[in-house]
Amino acid sequence: MSNPPQPKGRDSIDRDSIDQDQFLTVLSREDALARFEAALFPQAPPSEMRSLADALGCALVQDVVAPIDVPPFDRANVDGLAVRSADLASASETAPVRLTLTGEAIACGVVPLKPVLSGTATSIATGGPMPRGADAVVMVEHSQPAGHRAIEVRRAASPGQYVSYAGSDIARGEALLRAGAVIGSREIGMLAACGIAEIPVARRPRVAVLSTGDELVQPGQPLRPAEIYDTNGTIVTAAITENGGEARFLGAIPDDEPQLESAMREALADNDMLVLSGGTSKGAGDVSHRVIARLGSPGIVAHGVALKPGKPLCLAVCDGKPVIILPGFPTSAMFTFHDMIVPVLRRMAGLPPRSDAKVTAKIPVRIASEPGRAEFVMVSLVEGDAGLIAYPSGKGSGAITSFAQADGFLRIDTLADQMPAGTEAEVTLFTPHVRVPDLVIVGSHCTGLDLVTAPLARAGLVVRSIAIGSLGGLAAAKRGECDFAPIHLFDEKTATYNAPYLADGLELVPGWRRMQGIVFRKGDKRFEGMSVQDAVRAALADPACIMVNRNQGAGTRILIDRLLGEARPDGYWNQPRSHNAVAAAVAQHRADWGMTIAPVADAANLGFIPLAEEHYDFALVTARKQRAAVRAFLDALASPESRAALTQAGFRPA
Repeated sequence: MSNPPQPKGRDSIDRDSIDQDQFLTVLSREDALARFEAALFPQAPPSEMRSLADALGCALVQDVVAPIDVPPFDRANVDGLAVRSADLASASETAPVRLTLTGEAIACGVVPLKPVLSGTATSIATGGPMPRGADAVVMVEHSQPAGHRAIEVRRAASPGQYVSYAGSDIARGEALLRAGAVIGSREIGMLAACGIAEIPVARRPRVAVLSTGDELVQPGQPLRPAEIYDTNGTIVTAAITENGGEARFLGAIPDDEPQLESAMREALADNDMLVLSGGTSKGAGDVSHRVIARLGSPGIVAHGVALKPGKPLCLAVCDGKPVIILPGFPTSAMFTFHDMIVPVLRRMAGLPPRSDAKVTAKIPVRIASEPGRAEFVMVSLVEGDAGLIAYPSGKGSGAITSFAQADGFLRIDTLADQMPAGTEAEVTLFTPHVRVPDLVIVGSHCTGLDLVTAPLARAGLVVRSIAIGSLGGLAAAKRGECDFAPIHLFDEKTATYNAPYLADGLELVPGWRRMQGIVFRKGDKRFEGMSVQDAVRAALADPACIMVNRNQGAGTRILIDRLLGEARPDGYWNQPRSHNAVAAAVAQHRADWGMTIAPVADAANLGFIPLAEEHYDFALVTARKQRAAVRAFLDALASPESRAALTQAGFRPA
């Protein structure tokens, strides 16, 4: 059946020249958005290199890997004295221990020249590098002068007290940020700490904004009868900037078809997107949609959406560039912009979708607090069996990643001395677009883990890895707070790795093997060309030879203790928590030998004597085995690409 003839009025048009079926054929919101995105994507956002100062709010287009350890050396966390903790085992208020000052004062940027020998101490400032021989720092207020070049210490010190070890914040080779990460001040701080000056980011989409209507007057100009101020132009321009675009307001265009077409063509030629407001209805004076039909293929994909307000919305794609005509009323314009256009704009800018600013989450562990002060604790969010879990950051106040890698923070009241485990707390998000991770890995960290999860991130999955150690990971897995717990625990009774530590509901997934061995500076005759056993004997026979140990509970520590037996050589109580910190201590002459894995030794250009392969495996929560992200990780772990990447990095896939 043919359409009845249309009445002719002002600016009448030939309806036969336009496909009227697409105009004001009301679609559901989902159908309209699907048509719009199908016509526009996939297309990768254009990229550019930007300095850190210019990258704020941009999205990364490539993964960024740490080129150095942060901190790059062991450093003091407080002003005080660098000491040997063993010298102060008996120190107390009533029985202070007298130490001789070395005469050196270590400030930030000052390289220590004198070692801390037994019975001595060196003055050190916050951030100063630890001198050779020292394994702890005593706060200055816990000491008092005791004559010429002497000082009394009134409190005992534990190994590692007030010391940040090299690589304890960021390890060399660690994936700092994944492609798609949004650069904020926290991310900029973390990148700057690694010496990174510029990064590859998605170029902000250039978005032209045009207002249409004979009645529009720009703010600041006088109004005449029947005229209104153009509010849409300024509102839309600001909203574009808020959501990652580079907005360019081109003014208001009257309802003149040739003039409007010229302005629209010029705007599309110089920009990535065009947003107009007004001119979407079927009135005789509305010409924007007619112009779109001549600007490129496929043209209009939706004209009329089942939204209230916002029904007259018009969506088009012209030769790969989106063109949007928002309703004229400001309320309708902004509702449709945020609901329908912001998702597309953020995707073009490489940004994640928006989300709410506050969430409720369960705290899995007790958080101690100091009464008398309101405390804000930074947390990372994961999805547990019963809802959101908020893991508090545990790297300390000096760690950049404590701030950069958190999703938000929670508040502990002034009078409270703790937040008990199991508390339901409100988390304030740092950004409105935090996405709960698809895959949660909690336990021991390894740079090899980044190689396996990289394809998952490229596939759009969000992977959250929280490094709290093997035992902490097992506890989290038992509580159902993660999908995998990476572990490397040696059982002396069975002389096997990992399997004896599994509980009901967990199953072992083999990961890869990491060669453990003695690390030393190349050319050191005490170790060069030796077997592990001979090297340890040579080290024990030399009183001047200082070792660097690992923390209790680490798989590496178990191997070291088996080699040493009852011996406790100088440096035994120096216990950093990572392989990178061990390598840094040896490379920087604060120690002469230690135990680490081959890839870390190679990266630090140190000598290496192989001892044994450590099994780095995964405790899988069986109840989560069929989750899509879990299957994706298992597939990635078994893929030839990941196995090749692990092998190239110095690991041996299981």
